[in-house]
Amino acid sequence: MTFLWPWMLPALLALPMLAWLYARAQARRQRLLARYGLAVADQASSWQRHVPAALLMAGLAVLVIAMARPQATLSLPRAQGTVILAFDVSGSMAAEDIPPTRLEAAKATARAFVLRQPPSVQIGMVAFSESGLAIQPPTSDQRAVLAAINRLSPARGTSLASGVFAALKMIEELDKKEATNYYSNRPAQPTPTPTPMPPGVYQPAVVVLISDGENTVNPDPALAAEAAAERGVRVHTIGVGTPEGVRLTIDGFVVQTSLDEAMLRYIAQRTGGTYYNAQSEDDLRTIYDQIGLTLVTTPEPTEVTALLAGLGLMILLVGGGWSLFRLNRLP
Repeated sequence: MTFLWPWMLPALLALPMLAWLYARAQARRQRLLARYGLAVADQASSWQRHVPAALLMAGLAVLVIAMARPQATLSLPRAQGTVILAFDVSGSMAAEDIPPTRLEAAKATARAFVLRQPPSVQIGMVAFSESGLAIQPPTSDQRAVLAAINRLSPARGTSLASGVFAALKMIEELDKKEATNYYSNRPAQPTPTPTPMPPGVYQPAVVVLISDGENTVNPDPALAAEAAAERGVRVHTIGVGTPEGVRLTIDGFVVQTSLDEAMLRYIAQRTGGTYYNAQSEDDLRTIYDQIGLTLVTTPEPTEVTALLAGLGLMILLVGGGWSLFRLNRLP
């Protein structure tokens, strides 16, 4: 057990002084009783007279310890889930068919989604254009996730599969418990292929893919959707853009870019997820309802001040009740 305010502990030294004063008062009382010949009659209930004082000392000791704000490491069960935001930062996300741009609209949607999540949900983030890159490991620190979202900016082509694969890799890293701070001369072992999960069985982690759905770079997004389905990872997709699209100049070339809802719907359907449109932000709340929370037990430092304070007050009340009902006097 640790104490946040250890300077409060010296107050415990005052308790022996109180005990000494109580002993002196009892000795004086015995002398007075002996003077009037009442000491023998009083000995029958002598131990009961000391119970309130003993409980008072014990209650004060517990309250002083509680004032030091003690912390204990407790293994507490809690429901926990993981959400990986896979963010499209390709050049087409600079289109302005959703003002001010698709990317800024997507960032606003992501920020609203993050702020809705409870502390029991950890959020990680990957960004992808022609390849996928891990930006923020899963954390319950919403400020860190929001800061990562604010740093996003458009890049080049779009590889939806890279975004899904990067998210799956981040989820796999959560299950690795091997230490990395040691030296070994053994050759690196190949990464084992994950065992496919039975259909309809899902992990307590989901991927939220935010994109306009236009895929311009290999591999085929269907392969990534298949890999996610085999691992039991739902991929919810959020479409950003309009089906009509808009003309956009990229590297001196004018291209027509539009929202590919068919691709995003396929990825969501194949993995057991749901497709949403970024313009319907209220519907995004249902994503949390589909996160399969799991009960985990983790050791955490927990302040037990309230527990000790309640125990101290209870001891004082017991002492007061004993004095009132057994000795017929107030403490």
